Amino acid sequence: MSTPEIVFGGTDGGALTELPAYEAIGGFAALRRARELMPDQIVEELNASNLRGRGGAFFPTGRKWSFVPKPEQVPKPHYLVVNADESEPGTFKDREIMLRVPFRFLEGCLIAARAIESKHVFVYIRGEYQREWEVLVSALEQMREAKLLGDVTVVVHRGAGAYICGEETALLESLEGKRGQPRTKPPFPAIAGLYASPTAVNNVESITTVPPIIGMGGAEYAKLGLETSTGTRVFSLSGNVERPGNYELPHGFPLRDLIYEVGGGIPGGRTLKAVIPGGSSTAILTAAEAEKVTLDYDALSQAGTMIGSAAVIVMDDRCCMVQLGVRVSQFYEHESCGKCTPCRVGTRWLTQILKRIEAGHGTHADLDLLLDVGERINGTCLCPLGDSDAIAVASYVAKFREEYLAHIEEGGCPFHGESSLEGIVAPTDVHEAHVGPAEIPRPLEVVA
Repeated sequence: MSTPEIVFGGTDGGALTELPAYEAIGGFAALRRARELMPDQIVEELNASNLRGRGGAFFPTGRKWSFVPKPEQVPKPHYLVVNADESEPGTFKDREIMLRVPFRFLEGCLIAARAIESKHVFVYIRGEYQREWEVLVSALEQMREAKLLGDVTVVVHRGAGAYICGEETALLESLEGKRGQPRTKPPFPAIAGLYASPTAVNNVESITTVPPIIGMGGAEYAKLGLETSTGTRVFSLSGNVERPGNYELPHGFPLRDLIYEVGGGIPGGRTLKAVIPGGSSTAILTAAEAEKVTLDYDALSQAGTMIGSAAVIVMDDRCCMVQLGVRVSQFYEHESCGKCTPCRVGTRWLTQILKRIEAGHGTHADLDLLLDVGERINGTCLCPLGDSDAIAVASYVAKFREEYLAHIEEGGCPFHGESSLEGIVAPTDVHEAHVGPAEIPRPLEVVA
């Protein structure tokens, strides 16, 4: 299955961080074409492409833009907000996009702004992405000097490292200077988003795909990938695999081929045990399921999981599934904003029960309680954060129940310290787990 690169097209494996280099491969031709089109015509091209959101929800991008009312219908400023707050465990595609093709991303921002008739673009970037921020700001300054921005203002706003701000309404709250917590919907951002004005919120990869679509035409782009999952996708491959990294491949690419052919297989002659196909918030697949499924929306949905953020995490036969549950649940417990009681309390319960089972103090009743707590979280919160924890953990128990039972019946972890996750701890436990050299004492420094 051969498909040309779209997102990383023209880079030849490198990075295009200087304006002349990007223009030399046809950069900004799509922007010039878009400026000759009416906003509705741009949306029609996106609808023809059937581009669907690359952030996890997989909602049709053109349809999302069409929900934004016209300025004459709602005479307020219109905003485009780009979610660059990439924080899903296992996901690292957006950072590479911003590092390697910052101009294509910013070109996409300007085209999207025209489509929704906006003069104001905000790029909300993860606070830890220092290098990515520097590259993006440099590219933006080069475009400003070349007078490519027109009458559009682009602001790159750095977040403070909160996973919850990847949820679009929490992101908007943070942009407004408030605590990053999700809003009640409706109203939806398209009607009342940033500053209670019409707003489109899109992911970095979605926006970066827009210029190639305008360049080749929506119908031509729709020929790539599958009919219901068109185009390419940047898959973040990590875990127990020889060649981890970001790989741009067509939708419908076999998961087995991604692991064994593209990724080089499992290191050390080990065997495949499980795969998380779309980031930590998606349900796990067993090795048997992973080896026959393809990487597209329909196939993964039928397998009981999601394509999500396209973060493929590979686990070999040494991985303890209870330890995996602990690590994942600790993440969601820590990142819960606390606004919804089921999430705030439930994620903590899940972590505590999982830790008890891993330590060998769990009972069969604990296993039932674990699933019951998850059920009480599902569908009861303003955003999917709590659901993500519950769904992920429930999938581990469903697919690897005998491993959970072994912890309970043997009074401890059956891997006896040999799990591939041993010593890999959640950020909340890093200081407690530190076993390196003691801190070197230094005299108190007095600043005059």
